[in-house]
Amino acid sequence: MSEQVGTAPALSDPPARRQPLPARALETTPARPWPVRHLSARIGEYVHRMPGVWVEGQVVQLNRRPGASLAFLTLRDIDADISLPVSLHTRVLDAAASTISEGDHVVVHVTPRFWAKRGTLQMEADEIRAVGLGDLLARIEHLKRLLGSEGLFDAARKKPLPFLPAVVGLVCGRESKAEHDVVVNARARWPQVRFEIREVAVQGLRAVPEVGAAIAELDARPDVEVIVVARGGGSVEDLLPFSNEALVRAVAACRTPVVSAIGHETDAPLLDLVADHRASTPTDAAKAVVPDVTEERSKVHTARTRLRSALTGMLHRESDRLAAVRSRPCLARPEAMLEHRHADVGRLRDAAARALDDALRTADADVERLAVQVRALSPAATLARGYAVVQRAADGAVVRSPGEVALGDRLRVRVAHGELAVDVAQGPAADADDVIDGAPGEPPHVIDGVPGEPPHVTDGVPGEPPHVTDGVPGEPPHVTDGDSGEPSDATDGDSGGSADVGTAAKSRASAGSSPRRARAPRPKPAG
Repeated sequence: MSEQVGTAPALSDPPARRQPLPARALETTPARPWPVRHLSARIGEYVHRMPGVWVEGQVVQLNRRPGASLAFLTLRDIDADISLPVSLHTRVLDAAASTISEGDHVVVHVTPRFWAKRGTLQMEADEIRAVGLGDLLARIEHLKRLLGSEGLFDAARKKPLPFLPAVVGLVCGRESKAEHDVVVNARARWPQVRFEIREVAVQGLRAVPEVGAAIAELDARPDVEVIVVARGGGSVEDLLPFSNEALVRAVAACRTPVVSAIGHETDAPLLDLVADHRASTPTDAAKAVVPDVTEERSKVHTARTRLRSALTGMLHRESDRLAAVRSRPCLARPEAMLEHRHADVGRLRDAAARALDDALRTADADVERLAVQVRALSPAATLARGYAVVQRAADGAVVRSPGEVALGDRLRVRVAHGELAVDVAQGPAADADDVIDGAPGEPPHVIDGVPGEPPHVTDGVPGEPPHVTDGVPGEPPHVTDGDSGEPSDATDGDSGGSADVGTAAKSRASAGSSPRRARAPRPKPAG
């Protein structure tokens, strides 16, 4: 340790050929290596510069010989299989607040020491403290909040238990009471259930890795439908492995539903929170994973009874409804509905016939009335009373005045029942045609005439000639008398034009009346 660095001679080299040692480890080569003493010294110097540190672990071995001033213990990591040797003075053990023994959870203030002669590293402790129950609970509570913030305890991620698992995986202690409770109670409830049992350490340093390995093995088997982790009651320190972060995360990663049955009802390790189902005891876990065959048979019997009662009641109700439907008149006597409809059809048919007859009678009366009116207004009625329409045979023009014809002209004279062909053989005789409405023994009176001209028959308006209207096709034109309210208009069937009658006379006489006086002649209207 007192030899200067860089001046150590090589044993095989002569004094004249000594070379300095490399200053750094990276500069060493096969031709220029470091001696063991030099490496050991360097390691010692590096370790000696490290400060003291507080270390947490579990005491797995403690050697304290009577009369010796030094004690030795092995400090092991709580979660991993890693350990370190620790040496301490016996007065440090005596200064601890509580007696330190194997299995205790402690924190130690250590300083690393490297023994260059033996090439070993050892921790020298100058203070040791046992972790109390309050500290353990505080750490568990802190881990609980940490895992809860990650969602490992959420109800949404929990998987439902199978109704009737064929194979149940069981992780328990070796020949433990918890195994007996789970297996016996489960088979009493359902004898056909099978178990895959993994006996592991459920307490101490080996509990976490063995329980985690057993859960992973059962989770990898496809025939295992549910996994039960069971352990009997114990102290908080005994149940610490089931609040271990590594074990909790291993259970959260399982695809198979996990049932936690750790301790008693009052015990609450973190494994209960992350498991898919928490059982208060191993017996309660057996009741949770398999149903009771007696209870299930009773439920089946009750369901059958209820189903039979419901089906019978439904059949009775439907039978009553069917009987009620069949008793209705429309089904008891189906023809009754047809008879009613038949009566309705007959009544409606008779009403339609009566309505049609009434309509026909009304229409017939209307036609008769209109026919009477037409006959009254028809020029044929005028012809039937003795009037005639005179036309020239050459052009069919109606003759309204004697001056419109000449001697020898062929004329057509239309009467009520035909027509006559006549020739003009004599000139006009005004005194012979202009006489009408005379009284016996008195001279005739001249109506609306001008001396030397033919008289005119007025059509309701004084001084105007009568009008000829077109009659029915194929019938002779008719003359309507405008004064008397009877027809006096004539229609030329051939030419369709209207004409004034050249000469007409009308006799008016009433019993006991005096003869009418002759009216003064009126001038003939122009045109």
